Amino acid sequence: MKSYQTLDEIQNDIKLGRTSCRALLEGYLSNIRAQSNLNAFIEVYEQEALEKADSIDSKIKNNTAGKLAGLIFGIKDLICFQGHKVSGGSKILQNFESQFSATAVQKLIGEDAIVIGRQNCDEFGMGSSNENSYYGPVKNAFDPTKVPGGSSGGSAVAVQANFCHASLGTDTGGSVRQPAAFCGIVGLKPTYSRISRWGLLAYASSFDSIGIFTKSVEDNARILEVIAGKDNHDATSSSETVGSLYPIELAEKKYRIAYLPEAMDTEALQPEIKVAIEGQLEGLKSQGHTVEAVNFPLLDYILPTYYILTTAEASSNLSRYDGAHYGHRSDNISSLESLYKNSRTEGFGDEVRRRIMLGTFVLSADYYDAYFTKAQKARRLIKEATEKILSEFDFIVIPTTPTTAFKLGKPSKSPIEKYMADLYTVQASVTGLPAISIPIGSDRENMPIGMQIISSAFNERKLFAFSNLVSSQLKEKV
Repeated sequence: MKSYQTLDEIQNDIKLGRTSCRALLEGYLSNIRAQSNLNAFIEVYEQEALEKADSIDSKIKNNTAGKLAGLIFGIKDLICFQGHKVSGGSKILQNFESQFSATAVQKLIGEDAIVIGRQNCDEFGMGSSNENSYYGPVKNAFDPTKVPGGSSGGSAVAVQANFCHASLGTDTGGSVRQPAAFCGIVGLKPTYSRISRWGLLAYASSFDSIGIFTKSVEDNARILEVIAGKDNHDATSSSETVGSLYPIELAEKKYRIAYLPEAMDTEALQPEIKVAIEGQLEGLKSQGHTVEAVNFPLLDYILPTYYILTTAEASSNLSRYDGAHYGHRSDNISSLESLYKNSRTEGFGDEVRRRIMLGTFVLSADYYDAYFTKAQKARRLIKEATEKILSEFDFIVIPTTPTTAFKLGKPSKSPIEKYMADLYTVQASVTGLPAISIPIGSDRENMPIGMQIISSAFNERKLFAFSNLVSSQLKEKV
């Protein structure tokens, strides 16, 4: 099937009779079957989606279709879809069926987009490689011996491998942006509260965001415009006006761009990524944009702050999965204590158990002030320092990841080695600011390199304009 870069191309071909929603869907289903080894989907809604495609094709003929007719998307297995299973990539929720749809999913369906299936992910969003799933690892379509990134690896690979046109993932510390970088596509984490979290299985509630995977910046803007906004089901959703995000405004002005030398001048950063980012910055400078280095001495504190706070919130959020109410219940029960202990031990994977224990430790009475309270204070300092930079500059540009995609099953001396994959993405998560990863090239093994752009809160319109400018210039060079 034809590989479309934008929804506009799809809708134009449908209008001209070159394709239809059913033909598109059949093409995606064929691709999924042909590359099932990538393990991107846990479940495909084939018959249901085909019936929906026929219905929307009829609407298109009658000129009654919604603005996203022709969009076929997948959802990460952390996002609820009424009448369908959602398990968070975990054994503990293996057969749980959702009683309602996430607001983001419902809004897309309301504009005649079609859900094709639920996508594999690291268990409860805890991971940076998509190797922590109960359903097995996801593989990168560019090189199946390598990871796709995590935790939304299945959602990223589905777009990368042309299994669907777009995906909804979740981003707590980089789980949309990091796999987008590893898979060579566009991944957005919007401002915290911009998209309702209603229907999203919680990991760390003050960090969790629904994010968007697309092949183009343009389609990311189209989808965000539909799913963003206040939701009465979610008290934390923002009432900030969304406004028009599509079409993307022209980037006519000269921007002020900051980059962090501490993020660039480190042995942790793969040299090819450094060269690619510096090349983009030089190019922007030559076009008349202001590009300046801005010191950020708090960079070393962001990752530990993130892991202290998110593990603490995970310890609280995941306490509901106890074997008593729903989800996996152990057969080895002799008391109430054994019910809880054995159900959770059997139901949760190693990484989830590790983070629950870490979170329980930092919340304990003896260590609460030493860890959790200090991390909350550090979070405020990091937020204030980042916002100060963005009061003087339009954007902060940093790498999305310290390396390109690494080998599946890569041995590590400790979990901290894999936690370092979040080194650059957690700043936007800790501060709640919007950030996007766009592909800017490849390394010597032809694995994609991503560049991350951070803007001030609720400034996605300007973020899209600048990202589109950079992406358009890259296309012109090819």
